[in-house]
Amino acid sequence: MKKLFCLSLLVVLFSCKENKTTKNKAKAPEEKEILTELYGSWVGEFIVKERDKSKEEKEMYSNKINIVIKKITENKVIGQSIVAGNNRPLEGKMTKTGNKVHFILKEPGDDKNDGVFDFEIEDNTLMKGIWVANNPKKEVSERSFELTKKDFKYDPDVMLSEGEMYVDYLNPKTQKNEEEGEEYSEDTYRIASPAVHTINSSTQKLDESEVKNLKKLDLEILRNTIYARHGLTFKAKKVRQFFDRVDWYIPISSDVSSELTSTEQQNIVLLKRFEKYAEDNYDTFGR
Repeated sequence: MKKLFCLSLLVVLFSCKENKTTKNKAKAPEEKEILTELYGSWVGEFIVKERDKSKEEKEMYSNKINIVIKKITENKVIGQSIVAGNNRPLEGKMTKTGNKVHFILKEPGDDKNDGVFDFEIEDNTLMKGIWVANNPKKEVSERSFELTKKDFKYDPDVMLSEGEMYVDYLNPKTQKNEEEGEEYSEDTYRIASPAVHTINSSTQKLDESEVKNLKKLDLEILRNTIYARHGLTFKAKKVRQFFDRVDWYIPISSDVSSELTSTEQQNIVLLKRFEKYAEDNYDTFGR
């Protein structure tokens, strides 16, 4: 009986101690969040260092990157990098000196393309820094960036600029010509028609008569403009070439399927169906 009493007492004491520990843990205050005015998306070009550029890349524009700052405390910063179809969590620290805030944020390191972002934000207006790959042997081991703060908001009415010509530079077709008895080769390119500036594939419910005579490139761009409005980060360079230079486009997510409206879903199905059989005209176009 005495042994049973002692055992019961030990159980009660252990339980009280455990409850007290749990209670103390629950009371531990969370770190205070600071510099919340820096939270949000910072967007701009992700520029390859000159020494890493191939001839082809030198003639192309840079990828668009979005660095999202989600939480800042004295001891930890949490964020996210979104670029070229990759969506990676960031974690690191910051130090503040005067009107400058310096960050070192690391991607997890479990992907071959991961690296470290080292940047400063001055006067809460400009984020400027570099990214260095974890793998120094990577083809592109370092990039620089100057980003400005932009808020993402889905807007079904935004359109591609009528002042821009959309040319598929990545898939040229070499054409042989003859002039005054001499043969020469010339690269020709797919060029989108004005339809990509006038047809809104997010707000208009398209029918077959509107799309049946469009070029294959027109159909591809109209379909991907839907995804661009929702902030999809495109993996394929052949798609990024059209949207990374569009001012309103902000890559925010690697999957926007749940955000599509019923009109957009129906238009995507229609456009993809016609893409299978559509053809393109190739033309010369100087860079």
